[in-house]
Amino acid sequence: MFSEGYIAPHSLSVRDLPWQIHWSLDKCTLCGRCTTVCPVHAIELGVFRKRIVETPMGLARRPANVFKVFYGIRQKTDPAYACIGCGMCNLVCPNGAIMPYRTDEADKLRFHINRGGQPRRRGGRRNVRGGILDRIKFIRISMLTDPALDAGRHEFELRTLLGRVLPPEENLRLLKEEGWIPPVREIYPLIIGGMSFGALSPNMWEGLQMGVAYLNEELGMPVRMCTGEGGCPPRLLRSRFLKYVILQIASGYFGWDEIIHSIPDMKEDPCAVEIKYGQGAKPGDGGLLMWYKVNKLIAAIRGVPPGVSLPSPPTHQTKYSIEEAVAKMIQSMYMAWGFRVPVYPKISGTSTALAVLNNLTRNPYAAALAIDGEDGGTGAAYNVSMDHMGHPIASNIRDCYLNLAKLGKQNEIPLFAGGGIGKNGNLAANAAALIMLGASGVQSGKYIMQAAAGCLGSESDRCNVCNIGVCPKGITSQDPRLYRRLDPEKVAERVVDLFLSFDTELKKIVAPLGRSTSLPIGMSDALGIDDAAAAQRLQIKYVV
Repeated sequence: MFSEGYIAPHSLSVRDLPWQIHWSLDKCTLCGRCTTVCPVHAIELGVFRKRIVETPMGLARRPANVFKVFYGIRQKTDPAYACIGCGMCNLVCPNGAIMPYRTDEADKLRFHINRGGQPRRRGGRRNVRGGILDRIKFIRISMLTDPALDAGRHEFELRTLLGRVLPPEENLRLLKEEGWIPPVREIYPLIIGGMSFGALSPNMWEGLQMGVAYLNEELGMPVRMCTGEGGCPPRLLRSRFLKYVILQIASGYFGWDEIIHSIPDMKEDPCAVEIKYGQGAKPGDGGLLMWYKVNKLIAAIRGVPPGVSLPSPPTHQTKYSIEEAVAKMIQSMYMAWGFRVPVYPKISGTSTALAVLNNLTRNPYAAALAIDGEDGGTGAAYNVSMDHMGHPIASNIRDCYLNLAKLGKQNEIPLFAGGGIGKNGNLAANAAALIMLGASGVQSGKYIMQAAAGCLGSESDRCNVCNIGVCPKGITSQDPRLYRRLDPEKVAERVVDLFLSFDTELKKIVAPLGRSTSLPIGMSDALGIDDAAAAQRLQIKYVV
């Protein structure tokens, strides 16, 4: 940069970058592993000239300068190759000679990343810290029995229903007039949220599927996983494990040609079909799989040319409104599977969620409603969307549940909440709080990715390059050199561990409430918070 005789407008020093790489000459053996694994090529092998002052013995000769040339590791200062702090260099270094450190300076990189007129897109998690869910306490404790023993002594029925639960008279009417009753599935209240085959690497996706299959077949936990938009591998569509999968369709219809053609050969029906209208982190904007990750396999499954970006449009000619969507999309998906599979929409958390819900209550085909809050679905979102758009999930799900209660339909249409659940590691507590606010279950994607595969991203903007396919752990990459680092069997083991620990923690919360036969859906008298405004908004108790 400087050898050309000028300083460019985007020129930065190492001090101005958010992450600085500390390298020790004494420990380094120049093996080259760190430069090989760096996902953004932030470091390179450099040639250095070093001045050493030598003082000879005795007084006859004067000290002299000796210049030596040596090789070492050098950090690039071009914003296009800025270190993301993933720490892969330290993981592979045999001598601990290199480590990235967060700078104590203000992050100046944000002013230099819009090169080429492109706004900043990033993967990973939101920048916003904190949240209302972590402040909610469970304050209703049953003193009739010993709460500490209940969780380990009782048999719990931690199950929820996915599907429209109509009154008996309505079921009889439908059975008599149409010969059909809405299908219902009994599932575990924690669903692995939609992360598509394409957004995740083949090894990561296979590991998740293996873990879900083991939980169902060996442990008897009816865990379900949503595919996300983009279809799925043909061998899954023709396997008996499809019954553990929720197929997602969205406005791009990616992968649905393969799915529809596979229906005659399916050995099992899918658990459900989810129609995605919006994502929490970018409401009103469709999903985006960037061209970096659209290799030949992904292109073949999605029915597109390789190497092109795949945005899902926010609107579509077949989905102008939710009323038309219910009439067209939901009923057509029911017909495709002979009215055997529940079909429900997924929307962004917005102030219009109540309007969508009210329309769904009038149609017996609507099986549920999934709402994605502002912290969810950040695979390739624009920063401006993540930081300034969306609705918190807690108040959104509460409004919808109270609206159903006014209509007397709170036991008919299950609500599933997503977005920021477990963002700070409190997955079971966040899930329990949302269930007591009115959700029938929760969807979580980022926490699963963090825990099952050791994702390196964080709220302090560490790593977070999921969108450009250079994930250093191979979780969200389609490059074989990267995703071969990930062992699917190890991912499956971690998925099983995660659900078992979640199950234990959820029982520890539910047991003191005196509930062991059903989930405490809408049991808001068990909740309290130390914020008077939040307590009034959520209609729960104010405690200090």
